[in-house]
Amino acid sequence: MSEAISTDSAEIENAMNSFLDLGHSLFALAIIALGIETLVCAATLTGNLIETSRFGAAIGPTLAACGVGLLLKRTLRAAALTLGTLLFAYSVVFEVPKYAAAPGNMGFRTLVFELLAIATLGWLLPGRDAVPNWLAVLSRCLLAVSFIVFGVDHFLGLAFIATLVPNWIPWHVFWITFFGAGFIAAGPSIGLNFRLRWGAAGIGLMFAVWVFTLHLPRTLFGLAGGSGPHSPAEWSSLFIAIALWGGSWALAGRRVEANGRGSAGPTPTVSRVSSNG
Repeated sequence: MSEAISTDSAEIENAMNSFLDLGHSLFALAIIALGIETLVCAATLTGNLIETSRFGAAIGPTLAACGVGLLLKRTLRAAALTLGTLLFAYSVVFEVPKYAAAPGNMGFRTLVFELLAIATLGWLLPGRDAVPNWLAVLSRCLLAVSFIVFGVDHFLGLAFIATLVPNWIPWHVFWITFFGAGFIAAGPSIGLNFRLRWGAAGIGLMFAVWVFTLHLPRTLFGLAGGSGPHSPAEWSSLFIAIALWGGSWALAGRRVEANGRGSAGPTPTVSRVSSNG
């Protein structure tokens, strides 16, 4: 009996690992897509991950190059460190001052923490042994704060976010509060490195659900109030959601050591739907 249970657990674990292993590639491809969009749409970036048009021609190719580098083992560490540093610096220099001047603006807050979340997932991507321990700890803490902020904003922006949920999905308020609570619960799990695998896997699954039920219909077909395939903001929201989905699963996919420590180390914006629900 115990052997059968052990076999079933191993099969579940293997199936889970197969899904989580997709995260690395999803994250890298989303970064490549964001880089290409930043370059192509440099003059109309309002509402996108990178909004400073004058630097779009430089940041876009850099993001795309980082994404390619993430796919190659020999360039993974350098690409991850470059990506994380670039997005962290961009957030601090350009987005934090805007949010500090209007701390009640949920759109500004969302953009700041989306940048920080993707930056920290980039830093954590190569694994705990590939980055300094202080950077791994800082990344987990910043990622935890970002997810908690997303969760709190689900409650603060409940009425607005309810309008984004497709009509065919019942119980709009329930799902918004459920996902908000999920964000808040996953934050300490990741920040304290306690059941990090399950917290990160759950967050990734949430973003995956939103990609298929919200962002793809809005982007490809203009459904659920979306602007359709001609809107750079819709594409940006889609790519950000995929990056957060893939990055979270990549983090969850890191094997856990015997002592329990990880081995790795929709709120509105100005003109687009936030990727976080």
